[in-house]
Amino acid sequence: MPTIGVAVAIPEPWASELQDYRTALGDTTATMIPTHITLVPPTELAESDLAAVEEHLAAVAAERRTFLVHLRGTGTFRPVSPVVFVSLVEGISSCEQLAAAVRRGPLAVDLEYPYHPHVTIAHHLGDDQLDRAFDDLADFECEFLVGEFHLYVHDETLGWQPSREFTLGG
Repeated sequence: MPTIGVAVAIPEPWASELQDYRTALGDTTATMIPTHITLVPPTELAESDLAAVEEHLAAVAAERRTFLVHLRGTGTFRPVSPVVFVSLVEGISSCEQLAAAVRRGPLAVDLEYPYHPHVTIAHHLGDDQLDRAFDDLADFECEFLVGEFHLYVHDETLGWQPSREFTLGG
């Protein structure tokens, strides 16, 4: 059974900047995780369900319009979860609506935590590294237009690989 995820990819140059920072901080998984905003977390899926999932995602994308995301500053889920992230200051409701639409039908999954769109920059590291990430990227800021989202498939060797892109508005 493949493990899939659905996410909005962060565009360049910010994707590489944030991924390189995460790697330099000591997060050994960073090179296997494209910089993104999660819509559907890692989910096991029967191979036979993949076509229905792709049809569903195409239908959702066709119904949605492009939207602006503005990332600025940092936040954390500590003490609940050892995560530091870059915060969305614009595009939150659009991500929430898109995620809710994607997580219907064949992708109706239960979430471990309430959905909170963000871009992870440090995960499962020591408190000192998490504090450093929180401080180092406190002034990070960028804006970009979201015109698509991706279906990712997890590969044990290569990590998360984009499988298909779904363009908003059809």
